Amino acid sequence: MQFIRAFAIACLVLCNSIYAQTPKKLSSTAIHHELEKLNFLGTALYVAAHPDDENTRLISYLANETKARTAYLSLTRGDGGQNLIGAELRELLGVLRTQELLAARRVDGGEQRFTRANDFGYSKHPNETLEIWDKEKVLGDVVWAIRNLRPDVIINRFDHRTPGSTHGHHTSSAMLSFEAFDLVNNPNAYSNQLVNTAIWQPRRLYFNTNWWFYGSRENFEKADKSKMSKLDVGVYYPDLGVSNNEIASLASSQHLCQGFGRISTRGSQDEYIEHIKGIEAKDKSNIFDGIDTSWSRVKGGKAVGEILYEVEKNFNFRNPAIHIPRLVEAYRLLQKVEDKHWREFKSNHLKEIILACSGLYIEANATASSATSNETIKINIEALNRSTTKVSLHTVTIENTTASLNPNLNLTANKKENLELELTIPNKTNTSAPYWLNEKGSLGMYKVNNDALIGKPETPPAFIADFELDFDGTTINFKKPIVYHYSKPDKGEIYEPFAILPEVTSSFKDDVILFADAKTKEVTLAVRAGKNTISGKVSLNHPSGWTVNPSSIDFSIAQKNDVQSVSFKVTPPSGESEGVISPSIIINGKTYTKKLVEINYDHVPKQSILLPSEAKVVRLNIQKSGNNIGYIVGAGDKVPESLEQIGYNVQLIDVASIQEGSLSKYDGIVLGIRAYNVVEELKFKQTYLLDYVKNGGNLIIQYNTAGRWRNQFENIAPYPISISRDRVTNENAEVEIIAKRHSLINFPNTITKNDFDGWVQERGLYFPNEWSKEFTPILSMNDKGETPKTGSLLVAPYGKGNYIYTGLSFFRELPAGVSGAYKLFANMLSIGKENLQTENEIKGK
Repeated sequence: MQFIRAFAIACLVLCNSIYAQTPKKLSSTAIHHELEKLNFLGTALYVAAHPDDENTRLISYLANETKARTAYLSLTRGDGGQNLIGAELRELLGVLRTQELLAARRVDGGEQRFTRANDFGYSKHPNETLEIWDKEKVLGDVVWAIRNLRPDVIINRFDHRTPGSTHGHHTSSAMLSFEAFDLVNNPNAYSNQLVNTAIWQPRRLYFNTNWWFYGSRENFEKADKSKMSKLDVGVYYPDLGVSNNEIASLASSQHLCQGFGRISTRGSQDEYIEHIKGIEAKDKSNIFDGIDTSWSRVKGGKAVGEILYEVEKNFNFRNPAIHIPRLVEAYRLLQKVEDKHWREFKSNHLKEIILACSGLYIEANATASSATSNETIKINIEALNRSTTKVSLHTVTIENTTASLNPNLNLTANKKENLELELTIPNKTNTSAPYWLNEKGSLGMYKVNNDALIGKPETPPAFIADFELDFDGTTINFKKPIVYHYSKPDKGEIYEPFAILPEVTSSFKDDVILFADAKTKEVTLAVRAGKNTISGKVSLNHPSGWTVNPSSIDFSIAQKNDVQSVSFKVTPPSGESEGVISPSIIINGKTYTKKLVEINYDHVPKQSILLPSEAKVVRLNIQKSGNNIGYIVGAGDKVPESLEQIGYNVQLIDVASIQEGSLSKYDGIVLGIRAYNVVEELKFKQTYLLDYVKNGGNLIIQYNTAGRWRNQFENIAPYPISISRDRVTNENAEVEIIAKRHSLINFPNTITKNDFDGWVQERGLYFPNEWSKEFTPILSMNDKGETPKTGSLLVAPYGKGNYIYTGLSFFRELPAGVSGAYKLFANMLSIGKENLQTENEIKGK
């Protein structure tokens, strides 16, 4: 039974896969399921702020039980959050979370949309959010999404009536959806959009409420539910062999970078939606009540529906191909429907069903994962008809190129046809990087110059193969993105996007290069070839007062994807200074300045991201005491690399190897962010960590999230401490040093208020709000209108050593090259070593 259930879920995932994933392979039951969805002409839009905000139970219910076209509009891509599976942050995290959302939709059957809003970090009020986002532009993007999707029903995840009660992004998403509900039908609102879309009026707007919004289950039980509909989303799908909640759990588990992997659930479960605006449904159990969701809602659709309803009713599960003639007839009639919206959407859906019923497999596979402009690459074409249906392959063309084949082949049952064509990448073909990162945006908004791309989840495929197939006299064109299809011995079959990349990219080893004195450093640049046989000249741009030698270096690389390292000597000024160095690579008169970053996890397609190639250089006068630092990796950050920049020897500690006395060799030990949340084995090693402190060591604990202990610790510290959700989100919030005489503020670097200038995104998060008298709070800070928070940095002596807990966002500040953050961290690692340094100076060491 477990195998059957797993197989059914796998089939469902394959049914909803997109390009660069394993191709769709629908079973007979899955085809029938898609037919039911094809015959439902209703659309629902779910609206929230971030990846993981969406209610996958409700999205799956609407897509698979109601059979509605269901989309999730996430206003942001989650760029401002944390990452539990890697070191990607900010723009790169946004790319990863975008792909995780798409993976979730492939499971639950929904679609995905976005706005241009940038997740700039936690916001405590929608007023702040909408000011930073540029409300008019984001509202316009919401209007654009609604006009294009034409939803009958909109469901908000959050309540527009409670500003300040939750994340400002959350409330803002609901406020914008509420306002857009009426604007979408106003021709004077965002009238520029009407060149490419049309006005629309959704029928009703809901708020997906639950007990959490009422403070407790008891309060929710007492609440007036006269405006609410109750939906049991725990339904079981016999044709799929799984329940809705099992699908939803699997969909949520795609959000791995947010730690959302979860056990599947089964059984009845109620979801509540509160009617907010529009015509209220008489039948509260049916959110499409009173809306014609049959083919009759479309002019000319009745004849199409008569065929498709008959196919659905009398579906042949043993031989779906028997329905091909009728499905093709429905396709011909559908092309006569005047309503472009329904004609295009339902035609694409029907074509996938025709392919599935006939067992047709068509693929365009590049012989390399990437190519550059003007490069010629071979494309392998595979065509296979796994039924007795009469099908012939007329042509294969690569859109927007001259590459084509005219095989005019009859596709004999189960006989694979392999063809080959050459594709020369046209000059000035756009690269395949995420479109919203092509131009530098603002703190709150991504810049997208091409209006047609706004809202799309990802950059369209680089090239699409158009297969013209003939079904007994009816020609139908099927479009398939060119992919890179290969295998690995340890992973098996893999599909990747076929990417268009520059001829050359380059990258520095470190995003930040620190100079603790005025000595020259050798800085290495890795130059990567995007094609065979390239040569050119590379130089470094640098800030005033800095010098770089030599002025340029020649390079030559024979093989595509090979890397050549070139080294420059960089000398800082004598005083403190900071700036940016960046390469200019010239090949045949053309300048290249980008770096290539690849994101490659098993649960999402490989991503190729092009960003400006640059490194921040910082000359600061910094002192430190101690040398050997042990680092226990938590959710993933770049703090170890940053500490190496100021001369520490950092060793990553395998938690399983910790035993009595094994930590004594370290001058300090640091736990990475959320270590107690994600490293299960720490619960067995806590005693050794505290013994290390007792025997004279310094232990630094970076932030952990309250209420998410995986280890069931009684306490993570030697003395009582309580972690809260307190945070200071304004990175420019005033900081008061309240323990001015404490050694942490004075040794070996003197910390002043100026050291808190230039911080990024936030001051810190998840500060303790209660602690025992043994702890000394060092700093005080708060967001506007709030009481001072003094739990951002706490120090307690324990035995001969010191225990430090800090919620300051060093994991953001150090990789950003914030000078003051480096000085403060060096002081934390040096605490208690004042006397040792004095003794060493006396001894002449």
